[in-house]
Amino acid sequence: MASLLLRQRRVSALGVSRILQDNGDSFRLRLESKFETFASIGVMIRKYSSGKSAAKFDFTDLTCPHTWYPNARKKNRKVFLHVGPTNSGKTYHALKRLESSPSGIYCGPLRLLAWEVSKRLNKAKVPCDLITGQEKEEVDGAKHKAVTVEMADVTADYDCAIIDEIQMLGCKTRGFSFTRALLGIAADELHLCGDAAAVALIQELLKVTGDDVQVESYERLSPLVPLEVPLGSFSNIRTGDCIVTFSRKEIYQLKKRIESRGKHLCSVVYGSLPPETRTRQATMFNDTSSEFDVLVASDAIGMGLNLNISRVIFSTLKKFDGSEMRDLTVPEIKQIAGRAGRYGSKFPMGEVTCLDADDLPLLHSSLKSPSPILEQAGLFPSFDLIFMYSRLQPKRGLYQILEHFIENAKLSENYFIANCEEQLKVAAIIDELPLRLQDKYLFCISPVDMNDEISSQGLTQFAENYAKKGLVHLREIFTPGTLQVPKTHSALKELESIHKVLELYVWLSFRLEDSFPDRELASSQKAICSLLIEEFLERLGWQKPTSRRLTSSATLNSLIANKRRHYLCD
Repeated sequence: MASLLLRQRRVSALGVSRILQDNGDSFRLRLESKFETFASIGVMIRKYSSGKSAAKFDFTDLTCPHTWYPNARKKNRKVFLHVGPTNSGKTYHALKRLESSPSGIYCGPLRLLAWEVSKRLNKAKVPCDLITGQEKEEVDGAKHKAVTVEMADVTADYDCAIIDEIQMLGCKTRGFSFTRALLGIAADELHLCGDAAAVALIQELLKVTGDDVQVESYERLSPLVPLEVPLGSFSNIRTGDCIVTFSRKEIYQLKKRIESRGKHLCSVVYGSLPPETRTRQATMFNDTSSEFDVLVASDAIGMGLNLNISRVIFSTLKKFDGSEMRDLTVPEIKQIAGRAGRYGSKFPMGEVTCLDADDLPLLHSSLKSPSPILEQAGLFPSFDLIFMYSRLQPKRGLYQILEHFIENAKLSENYFIANCEEQLKVAAIIDELPLRLQDKYLFCISPVDMNDEISSQGLTQFAENYAKKGLVHLREIFTPGTLQVPKTHSALKELESIHKVLELYVWLSFRLEDSFPDRELASSQKAICSLLIEEFLERLGWQKPTSRRLTSSATLNSLIANKRRHYLCD
């Protein structure tokens, strides 16, 4: 199917792996303001131009990143660290403070979380904009924003700000975005929500900023009980269960095994599903009147979805992390297991177990253990730094500049440089095109999955067309009106890849609006992808559809037909 949808398909010359982890939003940055990183970049340029001073200025010195954000340093920020386990109410208390503030910003690790917060504030009559890498919904009179952390504006002033899942500043790939928000957001009150493992590091990082730091600890609101016995037979599956596994193939195999018994229907949630589809699958599972009363999911449930789970069942405690098969870490096990039992839901008490009895000792020991203390926070060079550094090496491409910069970067003991192996792979491809450094940097930080052949080809074709004409029409790579409900798992995977290409186009359209003018068309086709994927998931059920489900399918087909007619006539 994909060969009919994507024109001029071409395999990349490099063997490349995943550039972004969804659960994502990894490396979804916008190009930062020219004055964000340095208060006196004009002085730097003059020093560089003077010749003698250029050699003395070390652009690779990243030892004092707190000085990059002069707007935040002007404030005597009150920092509140809300720390505790999953389902402890820590984020709830921070959000109540945000809701009552004259202005504010919420920064979350996922689009789903930003969407949820914007919906909550608007419902509470607090106008709130939603800004992520792929969407921008502005509300009249809004003085509040809900954003993915990479989109945090460090040039604006706020009364109140929240950074959710702050322990992610230690993430090898995305940690730098949380560090940037922590050091750079100019707010009178800064609320940090996350694991207690981040407390000591944050206190150390903020010693030099003059901020007043206060720690508030929370206990879990509902009990989480690790069971002493494994699940045993699949006949023991019950309503409210969530089976967790770590491969797409295994998710569908488990769904088939459970549904073949004729007692339950399963919703599914995993990383490569479109966010809209994940939300609808979760909604069906949460709906007590729905037939979909069991969830089969990956670790994508760890953050971003409110789920009414009674019992989490690990099918395995091992996962492939891109390079090797390894045991889950203590934080990963606690994050996933903690989704069982939700305060105020049908299942206030949570239980957790495994399919295999051999996994129980690791499960029990992990739940009793504190998360390892974070020792370092991530950093990554902004475009400003790369641009200034490139002036010293005018004949080098972005790949060589970025590689050389990272090799020579000077860091304090509290920081590490983010893993940019995948960005280097993108840079190696983009360097072959006649593009400005700024454009190359933009393509490198885009939400492309380079481990996905169709997604990587989409990026390559977008970049090639942009380099040739400065204008990229969606129809040059994608044929609207040809999307269909997939009939096989292979076709489903291809449709998920098409969704990634359309999402990439939308992302680029927000940053190069004149050159990528078909955002509305891409968004509509992306929505159709989500609906078709969900239709496949519903048809995959082993029980005969009821009249309610048939009505849903009829509505879906009508929506798809209407969208096709509208956009094919444009």
